[in-house]
Amino acid sequence: MPPLQLPDIPDLADPALAAALRQRIDRKTVPRGALGRLAALALRLGAILGTAEPRLSEPQLVVFAADHGIAARGVSAYPSDVTWQMVGNFLAGGAAVSVLARQHGIAQTVVDCGVRHDFDPVPGLVIRKIAPGTQDSSIGPAMSAAQCAQAVRNGIELVDGLPGNALLLGEMGIGNTSAASLLAARLGGVDVAEVTGAGTGLDADGIARKTAVLRQALAANAGAAAPFDALAALGGFEIATMTGAVLQAASQRRVIVVDGFIASAAVLVASRLAPPVLQRCVFAHRSDERGHARLLQLLGAEPLLDLGLRVGEGSGAALAWPLLESACRILNEMASFESAGVSDRTAAND
Repeated sequence: MPPLQLPDIPDLADPALAAALRQRIDRKTVPRGALGRLAALALRLGAILGTAEPRLSEPQLVVFAADHGIAARGVSAYPSDVTWQMVGNFLAGGAAVSVLARQHGIAQTVVDCGVRHDFDPVPGLVIRKIAPGTQDSSIGPAMSAAQCAQAVRNGIELVDGLPGNALLLGEMGIGNTSAASLLAARLGGVDVAEVTGAGTGLDADGIARKTAVLRQALAANAGAAAPFDALAALGGFEIATMTGAVLQAASQRRVIVVDGFIASAAVLVASRLAPPVLQRCVFAHRSDERGHARLLQLLGAEPLLDLGLRVGEGSGAALAWPLLESACRILNEMASFESAGVSDRTAAND
C-alpha cells in the first residue's frame, strides 16, 4: 500500500479580501458593529470560500459510524449494539440529526467506518469498513498504522466525491467519547479527568470508572505522541475517517461545520497535522459533554450555540446551519447605506 498522502492545505490569509469583506459589512444599513457575531461569521465564510459574495451550496452532512473495543470495559451506559441500531435509525430518517437535516434541506450520508454489523446496501449508506470495531486501547493500540492510514484515506476519497461547498460533521459510535477524551488529553496535554464526562449517561461512579480505564489506555500507549500515532493508538475508525474528511474539505476550501465533542477531537487531530485546517472551520455549538468546553479552548474556537445538547450525530451542526445561511444573505442581500439612500452617521461625521 502506498504511503498516506495528505492533501495540501495552504494558509488562507488574504488582506485584500478581508478588507473588502469588512467594508461590505460596515456599509450595511445598521449601526457599525450592530451585527455582532453574525458579521464575524460572514467574514469567516467569505474568507473560506474566497469571495466577498459567499454563497453556500449543496451542504453535506456526513455521519461517521464505528464501534470501539474499549466499550467492553464498561465506559458507556449503552451496549455496542446501539451503534448499528442507530445507523438504521439514521437511514430510516428517525434520528434527531435526520429530522434536522430534512428540515434544513441538508443531504445526509451515513458511513460505516467500522461498525460491528453487516448492513445491506441501502440509499444513503456508504460502506468503508476497516474492521468490525477497533481493539481495546486500554491494553494496546486501537488500530494499526495501516488501518488508521486507510481510514484517513477513506475520508479523503469520500469528501472528494461529494458535491457542494460545505461539510457538516456527525458521528455515531458507542465508546467514542472515550476515544475523544483520550485524543484531547494526549494532543492537548491536559489531564484526562478534565475531558472525561458522562457520554451516553454515566453516573458519577461510572465516570470515575471510565476515567480509570482511560488512564490505563494512555499508559498502554505512552509512546503515541505524534498526531497520527495518537490517532491510531487512541482513536476510532470513525474519528480517523472524519479526520481525513476534514483534511480534504479544508484543501478544497469547503466550509467545515464542526458538531460536538467527537467531531472537535477529529478536528484537533487534523489541525495538528495541518494547522490551516482551523481557518476553514465553523464550530456549531458547545455541547454539555464534559471536556468539550476545554477542547474548544484548546482549538481557540468560539461556538455559535450553547443549548446544553449532548446528542452527537451532527445535530448541533444542523441546528447551526441556518445561521451560516443568514450570514451569507446579510452580505449579499442587505442594502448598503448608499444603495438604500439612507444617511450614514459615520459618513456625516466625517
